[in-house]
Amino acid sequence: MTSHSEHQVRVVQLGGLMPFLREWLDERYAAPELADLGDPAGVVVAVAGGGAPVGAAEMDALPDLRAVANFGVGYDNVDVDEARRRGIAVSNTPDVLTDAVADLAAFLVVDVLRGLTAADRFVRSGAWARGERLPLTRDVRGAVVGVLGLGRIGTAAAERLEGFGAQVHYHSRSPKDVAWTYHPSPVELAAASDVLVVLTPGGAGTEGLVDAAVLDALGPDGYLVNVARGSVVDEDALVAALAAGRIAGAGLDVFADEPHVPEALLGRDDVVLLPHVGSATVQTREAMGRLVLDNVDAFLGRGELVTPVPD
Repeated sequence: MTSHSEHQVRVVQLGGLMPFLREWLDERYAAPELADLGDPAGVVVAVAGGGAPVGAAEMDALPDLRAVANFGVGYDNVDVDEARRRGIAVSNTPDVLTDAVADLAAFLVVDVLRGLTAADRFVRSGAWARGERLPLTRDVRGAVVGVLGLGRIGTAAAERLEGFGAQVHYHSRSPKDVAWTYHPSPVELAAASDVLVVLTPGGAGTEGLVDAAVLDALGPDGYLVNVARGSVVDEDALVAALAAGRIAGAGLDVFADEPHVPEALLGRDDVVLLPHVGSATVQTREAMGRLVLDNVDAFLGRGELVTPVPD
């Protein structure tokens, strides 16, 4: 393996990348972590992972930076406006994680309606053996599932849920050419839904989009599922709605201050809590890593990214 001192470093790592991707980057580019970089001159590409922030401070530390390759479909950790102002291109890893995240979204809808993980806890606690009974749950077939954000992942999740016999409604910035029912606002979508599934991008444009008004529209028989970003849901409003019985339950893969989960949620049987594992399969993470490498190769080779983030 080439040591960092033998070559001018052109690629640097930011944040908690997967071990295999760290190895690939080091083998191919002799890419150190930013903290181990030394002289930043000549570093052209930064590979960011684990939600590592890439803002003005990181860009200032890398004066020759021209591209950020983000490991993830979401890129709210990158200050894209500041990057564009400085002429720095940004890429993400779309498509390759669509199926894994859509699978998880559909699973959480089934779980909140059927109470599967709650039933698992019920058996493990010995309650079944003691003759206790679980309350009846609800069918997925016939349930109205509202998809908030009908992009690639939202569409794939809707297709899976339709296969379970759910009725799909949706809201996005504009109506799509699909057979599902469109609603012009998140509140109207929530009011029509038995389960509201959040699949919007993160970032300032969607922060707190699911607020108290949306949760109240969902109502005491409605469930919230979030596999997007924790920032999209007003977490305080969600905790309050659950505590007051203003919604029936929630399935959450993402949180506002990960890995910290509100203490009030930990003891609730009507909430499913997952540690941000939407894309966490071997096949998906390897495909994401390979797409990161493709972006770095393409930028160093011809000054272009394979999957630049949209304008």
